[in-house]
Amino acid sequence: MKEFSGMAEAVLCLKTAKRVLVMGCSGGGKSTLSQKICSRQDLPYVSMDREFFWLPGWVKREKAEERALIAAKVAEERWLIDGTAPSSFDLRLPRTEFILWVRMPRWLCMWGALSRALRWLGRSRPDMAPGCPERIDWEFLRYIWDWERKFAPKVLAGLAQHGPDVPVLQLKSRGEMRQLLDLLGRPA
Repeated sequence: MKEFSGMAEAVLCLKTAKRVLVMGCSGGGKSTLSQKICSRQDLPYVSMDREFFWLPGWVKREKAEERALIAAKVAEERWLIDGTAPSSFDLRLPRTEFILWVRMPRWLCMWGALSRALRWLGRSRPDMAPGCPERIDWEFLRYIWDWERKFAPKVLAGLAQHGPDVPVLQLKSRGEMRQLLDLLGRPA
């Protein structure tokens, strides 16, 4: 994994990137951060949940169709894709120019998911597919709690296999997120 020596160096790279991947655990703030970056960098925002994974009523899209949609999107010249999904790294990482890994502490991800659920309960949030009202259950909370232990190793393996030369900036606090956005400047 190719990392940066500091935030300023990362921001210089991000400012020139045409294809950006933002990934991390649910509730960590990656969708909010992604949308703020898109407004500053004039990049098209792509939510994997909304555009690839879910159909109305929380119906999971067929894998072949999901992969075809992802392949078509990553072939485009400019995008910011919000979503981790290591199973599609083979499609996305070869085209990605910059990765932001939102790697918040699990308690912050739990708080983010719970507060988001309360805010959007019974309604579909903008980064989710229509007809998929916000919900929260023990399985989802357990997924968040175990994310770093179970899923971060899959992310690291996928990065090593499909994107060893793609630069990665890990953000581990809200302060680092604010610093990144401050260095990017005001929305366009």
